[in-house]
This record gives sequence, structure tokens and C-alpha cells, in this order.
Amino acid sequence: MCCPASGGAISPVVTGATDGIGKAYARELAKRGLDVVLISRTLEKLKKVAAEIEKEFGRKTRVIQVDFTNGSHIYQKIKEELEDLEIGILVNNVGMNINQDPCKYMNIPNRDQMLDKIINCNIMSVLWMTQIILPQMLQRKKGLIINLSSEVGNRPYPMSLVYSSTKVFVDFFSRGLHVEYKSKGITVQSVMPLLVSTDMTYKMKTNIFVKSPDDFACEALNTVGYTSRTSGCLSHSLQSYAIDLFPDSIFYPLLLSKSILKRFENVKEDYSKTKKEK
Repeated sequence: MCCPASGGAISPVVTGATDGIGKAYARELAKRGLDVVLISRTLEKLKKVAAEIEKEFGRKTRVIQVDFTNGSHIYQKIKEELEDLEIGILVNNVGMNINQDPCKYMNIPNRDQMLDKIINCNIMSVLWMTQIILPQMLQRKKGLIINLSSEVGNRPYPMSLVYSSTKVFVDFFSRGLHVEYKSKGITVQSVMPLLVSTDMTYKMKTNIFVKSPDDFACEALNTVGYTSRTSGCLSHSLQSYAIDLFPDSIFYPLLLSKSILKRFENVKEDYSKTKKEK
């Protein structure tokens, strides 16, 4: 059983902390000597990650179970759970895609329901968590907010358009918030990764282009204090620069080409086979 992070200590809060990039951020922050508050949907996973962090890094944890797709009523619970803590770092990581396979907007399965969920999870979570934690950072005149956007927020991505659009919001909100509050001692960083090997990317094999979550989180945290908007690591920064060189007239035909879609299907099939074998 995890023990709660003690009151009076400066603690980071990480949303979506049981998998992928969120879990990696939580582990890296603990590795750097900080107690961590983990917020996510599944209590069993929360307890497992908390136990791993406490055993491996010797840091205290606190877990808060909420489903960020459920709407604004969940935030009263979060606010109450955090009342006795001084939060020095907020990592707004939680996010979801609206569809498993690339598809046009009107072909999204269960579109009415899924639109509410992705807006709640990818957009409202950033606004509400900031609203809860920023006031105490302003009182101390010091704080760090890390918001996970995505490379797909740099331009519209057809066939994944809603997800792409939510990441535009995260990036714009982060950049504007940083300008509003940097004079008050608050740093707001927009992190815009490319491919990281997580469940959302079907656990693609890591290579020079695809980072592991742990490697990405380590490199991304090292950029704090140097830039308020980053791809997170050198590999992704170079890839983003290269992608920006392509005009839309070339980029979109490449993105929607049969070879790219086929590659996506192959990665998805490999991921499904691996899950079945486990």
C-alpha cells in the first residue's frame, strides 16, 4: 500500500500517470528526489506504479483515482485530495485519441459520446488542473506547469483531426499562460513529442526516431528552464524541423499515402499479436 506524500513538501502532480509518458514523468521526477502525486483512472494500476516508485526510488506517493473523461464534477475530489500539499510541479499529461484507426471526421465511431470524452480528457483536464494548482504557485511566486501537447498540434492532421485539434489547444493555452505568468515566477512548458513507444502508438519498436517513454521523459525534463516550447528531445526536434520544411502540397499526399497507412496497419497488427501472446 502506498503511503501519502507528506504535507508541507513540494510535490509534483502527474495526470495519466499509470502508463506511457505520464508514468515515465512520474518515475523520472521520483528519481530526481521528489515525492509524487499520481492521478489516473484505474486504482489497481495506480497502486502498482506507486509501489514501484516507492520501492525503486524511496519516494513517497499519493494516488487519486478519477476518470478524466467524466466531466467537471471530478475536480472537487482532486481539489480536496490536494489541499494539504504544496504542489511545485504540475504535469498535465492525461490524453486520449478519439478513434483507434485513422478515419474522416464523420466516420468516427460513437462520435457524439467520444467528442465529449476527448474534450473532457484532453482539454478540460488542462484547464481544471491549472485552475486548481496555479493559485498556490502564484502565492509562492514559483511553479512549473508541463503540458503535453504533440507534434500533430503543429498543423492539421487529417484522419486524426479531433485529436490533432485538441493538441493545438494545449499548445496555444500553454504558450499564452507562460506569457501571462512568467513575471510571477511561473514557467509553463508546452511539450510536443513525435513518436514515443506507448500503447497509443501500439508500442512501436524504439529506434533513432521512436523514443522509449523513460528516455523521452528524462530528456524532456532536462529542457525545463531552457525553453517553454519543445519537442522534448533532440531526435524529435530534428524530425519536427524536417517536417516543417514540407509544404502542405507535399506533406498531405505523403501522410495519406497507401504506404503510410499500410505501415500503420502492420504496426497495429504486431501490437495485437504481442498482447495476445501475453
